[in-house]
Amino acid sequence: MIPFVRQRSRLFALVLLVAGCARNPVTGKSELSLVSEDQEIAMGKQTRDETLSTFGEYKDPELQALVQRIGMDIAKASERPDLPWEFHVIDDDQVNAFAAPGGFIFVTRGILSTMNSEAELASVLGHEIGHVTARHTASQVTKAQLAQLGLGVGMIVSPTLRSMGGALSQGLQVLFLKFGRDAESQADALGFRYMVADGYDPNGAEEMFRTLERVSTRTGQRLPEWASTHPDPGNRVAAAAHRIDSLEKAGAKVASLKDNGPQFVRLLDGMTYGADPRNGFFRGNTFYHPDLRFQLTIPQGWKAANLPDQVVTQSPQGDAAVQLQVGQGSPEQAAQKFFQQQGLQAGQVTRGSVNGLQTVAGNFSAQTQDGTPITGSAAFLSYGNRTYALIGMAASGQNGGADVSGPFREVLQSFRPLSDPALLNVRPATVRTVRVPRDMTVQQFNSEFPSTIAIEEVALINGVDGPSSTLPAGHLGKQVLGGLGPQQSARDNSVGSR
Repeated sequence: MIPFVRQRSRLFALVLLVAGCARNPVTGKSELSLVSEDQEIAMGKQTRDETLSTFGEYKDPELQALVQRIGMDIAKASERPDLPWEFHVIDDDQVNAFAAPGGFIFVTRGILSTMNSEAELASVLGHEIGHVTARHTASQVTKAQLAQLGLGVGMIVSPTLRSMGGALSQGLQVLFLKFGRDAESQADALGFRYMVADGYDPNGAEEMFRTLERVSTRTGQRLPEWASTHPDPGNRVAAAAHRIDSLEKAGAKVASLKDNGPQFVRLLDGMTYGADPRNGFFRGNTFYHPDLRFQLTIPQGWKAANLPDQVVTQSPQGDAAVQLQVGQGSPEQAAQKFFQQQGLQAGQVTRGSVNGLQTVAGNFSAQTQDGTPITGSAAFLSYGNRTYALIGMAASGQNGGADVSGPFREVLQSFRPLSDPALLNVRPATVRTVRVPRDMTVQQFNSEFPSTIAIEEVALINGVDGPSSTLPAGHLGKQVLGGLGPQQSARDNSVGSR
């Protein structure tokens, strides 16, 4: 093992000489970096292009302008004002915000619908700006590259390490887990400082963390802090409260800082809420796509998800999958490109029709990157001036593995034009603002101004804990109208998808 240690040490020393050190703009400390600022910006531009191509910008110029204005005000007063900062609202219903390196910030319409003030928005933008100013992505990339380098040397030199490559890879992820939590906590602190410097009430940060805690609890995806790269939302609430208390003890007049709640909530009136059924939705085992005017049925008991660029369905055991996406060119061209891929062994390719639609289909076998053999089927259909690629695949092996041919045929034969006017004309749910006429609980509010979403969700988007919480008289409340209702999903099917 000594030769291995010596070789790895020499290689790491060489990397250190080539990479050198960079000064962290936030801490002022020198740190090892394999990523230059120009590379950060290049990575950010690529992320921006792919994100906007996948999700698209949410079409609300006034809301986009507000996010851009607040974001730029904060960013220009940060430690890295000269980056090519951009701020985008993307058309995604998930409660999320994220930063790409180089100054490219994204917030979803999903997270905006849960906010009730500009101060809450400023806290989120400040947090994401903090990730960029502290070069968190650059640091993560550097650590990942060094880890892969060390792992690669070990796998070349040591047969023991070579046989344990998969386990070591997962172990390295655990080693970097604490860095992730530290980075999130640092971004929280930076975002807090940035929003206060821009004149926003820091109570907005505490309220935003409370909302994230409610979202986490409602979705059932809450993780203990030690098992997550993000600090626990409850701990973030406490940290924000402590920072506010420290400000007030230092003499800051926090109550005089801006919140702009009513002005912000008015902008949300008419916003699309939840997943847009125009982009496809499930009812039971059947998937309908009103804009593209087709439907298909997934196998009984299979899980499925409607992603921005494809519909994916998976067997209960997770050993077989069928996915549908838009192909390139004609069915013949798309089939030729697919079956001629390097490393793929194609069987006989035939031409036919399914429900009157021109089809090119065939079987194939291949191997995954880790050497697992797979078998599958692919079909390319022409419909509505588009070519659709339907691909089924399953793991195979000495015991035969899964057989995807039956489920694949079932999905293929169910693909047909959608003609039901009620389904073709479905519209997304929208947020509507209502002036609360008197002090009333969320339960009373929902009885007088009923929503098409669950009452717990009504409480969440109004920034309170639950149905028994009170909304004060004059408060600009939010209700949700239209859409598929609380029992339907435009993202996942209702058959074992959660």
